[in-house]
Amino acid sequence: MPKRMDWILNSSLAVLALASLLILFSGDRALFNQQLVWYGVGIVAMVMMTRIDWRPLINYPWVIYGIYSIAIVLLIATLFATPIRNIRGWLVLGPWQFQTSEFVKLSLLIVFSSFWAKAHIGIAHLKNVAASFLFFIVPATLVLMQPDMGSTLILFGLWFGYLLVSGIQWKHLLIAAALFLIASGISWNYGLADYQKERVIGLFYPEQDPLGVNYSVIQSKIAIGSAGWLGKGFGRGTQVRLGFLPEAETDFIFAAFIEEWGLIGGVVALVAFMTVLIRIIFAGLASTNNFSRMFCLGAVILFLVHFILNTGSAIGLLPVIGVPFPFLSYGGSNLLTSLMIVGIIQGIVIRSKF
Repeated sequence: MPKRMDWILNSSLAVLALASLLILFSGDRALFNQQLVWYGVGIVAMVMMTRIDWRPLINYPWVIYGIYSIAIVLLIATLFATPIRNIRGWLVLGPWQFQTSEFVKLSLLIVFSSFWAKAHIGIAHLKNVAASFLFFIVPATLVLMQPDMGSTLILFGLWFGYLLVSGIQWKHLLIAAALFLIASGISWNYGLADYQKERVIGLFYPEQDPLGVNYSVIQSKIAIGSAGWLGKGFGRGTQVRLGFLPEAETDFIFAAFIEEWGLIGGVVALVAFMTVLIRIIFAGLASTNNFSRMFCLGAVILFLVHFILNTGSAIGLLPVIGVPFPFLSYGGSNLLTSLMIVGIIQGIVIRSKF
């Protein structure tokens, strides 16, 4: 790997990778093996992405919008795929399953970075806000049709996060908020499945249905609350080992990790994740062009929204949405996409004064 890479960023990712593999090894060896393979594939993809210089490519609209168009086509194809866990969100290629909404996140990150890089002076104008909303709403609608509310919220968080830091006027921000409320009302009546509505309702009534809609969150709280400072030890997490904590390798992996490695282990994972975000911010500040700055900003927003939704669900502050913890949760599509994003950022580092 090039010497000019940000090795503090790489080291922080290594800590998260180790935490992920440890908890998977103690719980499910098959998933551990698969995650190990995905990390290998992801690292290769990350190195490949460092070789691409995006600076000249953003001057060719067909490149940027071609990536966006491919993402839309994949989403449409997914709607005709075989459902997995009641969601038409994956394309199956032999033994591999790829979640198309993950590629959409990368494509929107590229599109928004290019869009805001060129319109940064007048981004607060209503026409630019409306144009950016169209880029968001098309894939978001297709993802919602799967139905995948978690990924839809991630896409909204990415778009809205850009708006918050763009210097948008308050009246336009209120318009954006109104659009979100309208979209939420439509989604509640026509887009959300019954189990998704139950999860939202369960957030406000945590004491109700402890064996049903609130079961996962209760078990997650038990896993975290019983861990202590040092945890129960490797392979000794009762909530995970005895099968009490559902989706311990994905949605609730942070709770599963804390149960075995304690609050100190959880703090180490959090510090590693926050270091990743800080190093990405530094890379953006040191970059020499608007696209690179916007891309780094968007990456931080994307990873942060993932983190908030995942950990918020684990401790009962948010409904259980089914969003992975970046670089920690099991999941090949999300891991591969996240490492590709890091690869682009490392490419920015190599070509900057950082």
